[in-house]
Amino acid sequence: MKIPFAYIWRSLWARRLTTALTLGGIALVAFVFAAVLMLSRGVEETLIETGSLDNVIALRKSANSELVSQIDRDGANILKTFPEIATTPGGKPFASTEIYVIINLSKKGSNDMGNVSVRGISPEALQLRPQVKLTAGRWFNFGQQEIVLGKSIAQRFQKCEIGQELRFGEATWKIVGYFDAQGSAFDSEIWGDVEQMGAAFGRPVFSSATFRLTSQQEFEPLKLRLQKDPRLASIELKREREYYEEQSKLMSGFIKLLGLVVTIIFSIGATIGAMITMYAAVANRTVEIGTLRALGFKRRSVLAAFLIESIILSLVGGAIGIALASGMSFVRISTTNFGTFSELAFGFTLAPGVVISTLVFALVMGVLGGFLPAVRASRLNILSALRSA
Repeated sequence: MKIPFAYIWRSLWARRLTTALTLGGIALVAFVFAAVLMLSRGVEETLIETGSLDNVIALRKSANSELVSQIDRDGANILKTFPEIATTPGGKPFASTEIYVIINLSKKGSNDMGNVSVRGISPEALQLRPQVKLTAGRWFNFGQQEIVLGKSIAQRFQKCEIGQELRFGEATWKIVGYFDAQGSAFDSEIWGDVEQMGAAFGRPVFSSATFRLTSQQEFEPLKLRLQKDPRLASIELKREREYYEEQSKLMSGFIKLLGLVVTIIFSIGATIGAMITMYAAVANRTVEIGTLRALGFKRRSVLAAFLIESIILSLVGGAIGIALASGMSFVRISTTNFGTFSELAFGFTLAPGVVISTLVFALVMGVLGGFLPAVRASRLNILSALRSA
């Protein structure tokens, strides 16, 4: 014979204060856990969404980022001739040879220095990245020392208004516009003419070259063609999306590790709190438990009832924690990208996987916190329990 669910629910309601306190502890831990996962997911989404499945990026072999990569002009020009590379309506290779460097700018408010990514691009880059849209001012003119800023740079750094000038490299650059890259890493970059950037930074070579394929299936044939060409022995190809996914792993992994350490510490406290609450419930309901046993309810039914109480508390607390964490979706922060050592702005992203993981985590806390008290309740002697009235 099973104990009715209504009895379990009324038991929780009868102990409203202890129930609320236990819910608060579990909700706090669930909030921290969900926020950590959202932060890690935000980093991954920001970087991964930067890349396109249709694009391929060429880097120096063994270079883990554009910052430490070099491609000579001859190699870039040879790549542009390969038949797997798409062409623009004007018949030019659909490719952008680029320079990637880091500069320092002062942050708004704190005056602290921050590392900012500067990308020199070719004219075809704007077609390669259709997610990048101009939001204010105009695009820079190629052949001139003009720049446009990603929206995160414009919002977070000083002297970044349209019409002002920034001094970096060996040149002075006029800010002529802002762009929005729809939350991708490009939002945290400054863009200008690759040739002007190369001259200003004394860089006769490129950092990378990005190409549009005629089709996604041409990636492997293109890699095979490159491997057979001895002139390109120092170059390797990656799908642009895969490259940015690799860039996200180190940073998101660090956030998860640090966050999980903090969460585990909090969860131990919440689990102990739930366990104390359930032990107290067993102590206060000794006669009640004895009555249930005398009425014919089996030990396993009593154990299940108390365990279900704990699970309900944990799942409700987890849901509250998720609801609180969902408010973080409107928050956007910036920190140093471990892959490029530059400023990267990103937000908290609430995904279905985050919700499921948080509820499972809360469920585990409930089971761990409620199992031993439930076992104790199921093992109470009927006569001893009734005599304690």
